[in-house]
Amino acid sequence: MSSAQLSLSPDTDYRGLMVTRLTLRAGVAVAADPVRVWDLVVDWHRQHEWILATSTEGGHGLGAKVTGRTALGPIGFTDPMIITEWSPPNRCIVNHLGPVVRGSGEFEVVPLAVGGAGAASPWAEFRWTERIDLPLPRGLGKLVVAAVVGPLARLGLGWSLRRFARVAATLTADQPGEPGKPG
Repeated sequence: MSSAQLSLSPDTDYRGLMVTRLTLRAGVAVAADPVRVWDLVVDWHRQHEWILATSTEGGHGLGAKVTGRTALGPIGFTDPMIITEWSPPNRCIVNHLGPVVRGSGEFEVVPLAVGGAGAASPWAEFRWTERIDLPLPRGLGKLVVAAVVGPLARLGLGWSLRRFARVAATLTADQPGEPGKPG
């Protein structure tokens, strides 16, 4: 089951223009070992399997560069990022540095205890937060984000998290890989 939260706040700092910040928060419980969930989260080359219309590549660790490409057909944008926090197997924060997407993204993996005492099975919650600064003035920005961008972003995030849970549920403990280093 996934949940999402959206908040909007106007600010300045996008090349001196007014911006509207879109904050999306969502999470999904995953029937898989938390370390395996982490490995899948930061396996940039596999993100196309679960993030809607996006392919990603890049390195691992503090200061590493990551590049995403989101596109529907010929229409899309490149999203250059840098990892600003790297805490395997629990948290990765990136700063979005592109001309279209600015802000930060956070992936978090939290172990969950499922079952009674002594009968716990491996589960994790995968939490995804995006704080995106859109180059839109206050009044117009709030309207556009509330009416169009926000609902579409929530749908895409929800679809991606449900897909992530399905992909992660296929992971088994005998698959190769180390935390933060995809197998």
